Amino acid sequence: MEKAVFYNRDLSWLSFNGRVLQEAGKVTVPLLERIKFLSIYSSNLDEFYRVRIPVLMAVNEHHKTTDEVSNYELAKAEINKQQQQFGVIIKEQILPELLTHHIHWIYNEPIPENISAKVAAVFFTEVLAYIYPVCIDNDLADFFAENNKLYQLVILEDKAGKERLELINIPSETLPRLYPVTEGHKQYVVFLEDIIKHNIDYLFPADAIKGVFNLKITRDAELKIESGTEADLTEALERQLEARDFGFATRFLAEPGIPLRSLYRIIYALKLHKAAVVEGGTYHNLKDLGNFPLKGDEFSYPKWPAATAVHIPERETLFELIPKKDILINVPYQRYDPVLRFFNEAANDSHTEEIYTTLYRVASNSRIVSALMTAARNGKKVVALVELKARFDEANNIKWAKQMKAAGVKIIYSSLELKVHAKVALVKRRIGGEVKYLGLLATGNLNEITARFYTDQILLTAHQPMLKELEALFGFLSKNKKAPAAEDMINFEHLLVAQFNLQQRFLELIEREIEHARAGRQAGITIKLNNLEERTLITRLYEASQAGVKVKLIVRGICCLIPGMTGLSENITVTRIVDRYLEHGRIFLFENNGRQEIYMGSADWMNRNIYSRIEVCFPVYDQDLKQLLIKIINLQLNDNVQESIYLFLQDKQG
Repeated sequence: MEKAVFYNRDLSWLSFNGRVLQEAGKVTVPLLERIKFLSIYSSNLDEFYRVRIPVLMAVNEHHKTTDEVSNYELAKAEINKQQQQFGVIIKEQILPELLTHHIHWIYNEPIPENISAKVAAVFFTEVLAYIYPVCIDNDLADFFAENNKLYQLVILEDKAGKERLELINIPSETLPRLYPVTEGHKQYVVFLEDIIKHNIDYLFPADAIKGVFNLKITRDAELKIESGTEADLTEALERQLEARDFGFATRFLAEPGIPLRSLYRIIYALKLHKAAVVEGGTYHNLKDLGNFPLKGDEFSYPKWPAATAVHIPERETLFELIPKKDILINVPYQRYDPVLRFFNEAANDSHTEEIYTTLYRVASNSRIVSALMTAARNGKKVVALVELKARFDEANNIKWAKQMKAAGVKIIYSSLELKVHAKVALVKRRIGGEVKYLGLLATGNLNEITARFYTDQILLTAHQPMLKELEALFGFLSKNKKAPAAEDMINFEHLLVAQFNLQQRFLELIEREIEHARAGRQAGITIKLNNLEERTLITRLYEASQAGVKVKLIVRGICCLIPGMTGLSENITVTRIVDRYLEHGRIFLFENNGRQEIYMGSADWMNRNIYSRIEVCFPVYDQDLKQLLIKIINLQLNDNVQESIYLFLQDKQG
């Protein structure tokens, strides 16, 4: 085999975000949805600066070379190119189209005279209460520029000709970022910072305004929890969450045109020496475009009524149906109701004795967690594995863990070194003296809010041998081990569990397809993932390609495998889907000489999923569900209208 080559993970992720930007530029996408894609792009880029740029900066600092461009520099160049495209989309596409609907978005231009009085009224009645200028030439011991918070730098000159720099907070976390102002038959949309800028003379009546510029500082998001603090993990995390926004600055984003001497003064005053100084556009934090004040059905995607995955007769229960036949729910194309009903019935079912579940990211007002607390109050044993280190969801998970514990739920926290990313639940029932299990195994989080726009698969099953393995896994997790030792090893025959057998089993499944291909038998691999990075598995896919196995990949985000390379991967294709929903499901299909095997689960093929998390993938045994999944995958591989799955599932329901 030719030597395996791999694409840079960060550049691949940035190319995914570039695909998001492409959707914003599509004239076939409804106008408000295009603006929302701009919001998603901006939010993604902020996270990249918080999570990945610190790593790239550190590598660049310690491994400088004179004869090659660093990944840090390549990433910055790609970001700059995308940012320019971002501006073009707004100025040349979004703004003109809004005007055709009599909507004037004030973007990098003075506020028109005909709405000046109304804008001033907003400033004095709504905004002024939250403004507090800070002179950066004074002692800033009591001031800290917060992460991703918007500021304005005001350059002033007093009557004696002395220059002074003031920093003004933009209260976008409290007030709307975009204000609609109606005048006659026309609607104007005005940025909050432009409202402040338009009335800046009121704040500094004795000085001459020499310039007003928008700023933003992005800080490292990594939580640094010392090992050995598992017993006090909640308190340790709470302390770190309070400190997260005070991490070191990774990016200083500034509006163009700031005089160099003023730029250096503010860098010195705010201790931003190590941050990447980026000259951006006039406006920052454009993730706020997700709340753009544009109303009307014609500006959004047409509403799709979700299909029903399972019809439950009035006098039957979900728990009576699951033992008869496995149930598969494809959200958001199908209603999430069966998942909620699974937990609700468990909380009140007279046969249910014990409930076990993992919780990674839950809704802020979670009905699933409420059902678990009800179950505990009803006298059932409820055990919840709460992952406190789910990035940016830590505070929400801490809140729920405390409430569940108060309600009588036994809370288990994963160890610091081993995240639990599995999406599973187990119900243990006793019927006529015999123990029976019901299980929920999913590709996505138990979150009824994200289920509205994340595509995921959820399997409800009564497959007893598989669920007994799930019970054994919960037994291991309850010990709060860092990683399984020899005495902890579980002989999983059905489940694929990271840290136990997941990587090895996937390698074996790929090898079996290689053997089929070499023997002239039917062989093929189709895999849908969010991210593909882990090199051992990628190398085995390259080997499969060289053996003649047709490998079809659907990879939403990071993809370090390079398809179509002669002598290496000419039998591999990669499809990337970006549409109205976020592709999130993980599905693994192996042809196996006509005896197709399908697995689903929580695991991407990333280093973190394989080596430092508990992940669960599970087989789909029901033949009808297998065929359904195969049709869904084939539709995605061949789709050219971006709505075929919805049409297919609606037709299937009818």
